[in-house]
Amino acid sequence: MTQNGIMGIGFCSNIRDFRESTLWMVFLAALAYFSAGCAAHQPSAARPGGPPLQLRTATKEQVVAAYNEQANALESINASVSMKLTAGTAYSGVIKQYHEVNGFLLAQRPARIRVIGQLPVVGTNIFDMASDGETFHIFVPSKSKFLEGPTNLQRQSAQPIENLRPQHLIEAVFWTTIPPDAPVLFEAGDETEARYYILTVVQQSSGSSNSNSAADWQIARKVWFERVDMNVARLQIYDSAANVSADVRYSAWDTFGSVRFARQITLTRPGEDYGLQLGIVKLTVNHPISADKFELKQPPGTELVRVGEENKESKP
Repeated sequence: MTQNGIMGIGFCSNIRDFRESTLWMVFLAALAYFSAGCAAHQPSAARPGGPPLQLRTATKEQVVAAYNEQANALESINASVSMKLTAGTAYSGVIKQYHEVNGFLLAQRPARIRVIGQLPVVGTNIFDMASDGETFHIFVPSKSKFLEGPTNLQRQSAQPIENLRPQHLIEAVFWTTIPPDAPVLFEAGDETEARYYILTVVQQSSGSSNSNSAADWQIARKVWFERVDMNVARLQIYDSAANVSADVRYSAWDTFGSVRFARQITLTRPGEDYGLQLGIVKLTVNHPISADKFELKQPPGTELVRVGEENKESKP
């Protein structure tokens, strides 16, 4: 082999050794870097900022009594509120988020309610709704329409937001008490975010005559109590077909006078395909409200729409 060949082999060997040593140095440097980084960012058990939250314990009778006490505490409310409407669900395939509006909510037992929604800053009315428990009225100024219909109307609109009814808020604000003889199931529920006591109120199905048959009973509602503070966190109301007609969540409980009430209420109506977030800005409870405050009359020059009769053929 020539000298040049020997020199070439030596040269290549030096290059290979150089590359291997270089790769080895890079590897060692990377290892040192990541080792230092891991040491610097090694997770450690975080110390809690305070003592662990204590869960309260109660019997079924005590939880039922707490619910009835809250249900009986409210006779009327007069509130300044913020509202955010959401029409559509993931199931329906149409989700539309509406802008937040300001407004007012008046309600008085047993079923009188009025809700006014206004544009922020300018205060122009977007809608005005009222119900006396039998009939609802809705005025939409932008469309110059005045709607009225029976509160028990079961009509699904193609536009979910048109299914909003003032009486839906009555269920969220004024709870139905649990009678002493009502069958109630009691359980402790463990969820990821909290621990609950859950009351499941059952009732006989309409038209049922055999009280001993399990098939003749149905869920009327479920009440979820947060065990840390024993405030109601959720209320689920069921219809006769075992569907959830209203799912209401409560948070940010506060004291107004001598009555406690939630500052944040989120109402979901799966059957009507809409949701409503209600924030209490200012609240007065159990003060008399004059009857005229709940009256909503048709403004002159507006179109009257009797909901549920739009598509009926006129009789000869």
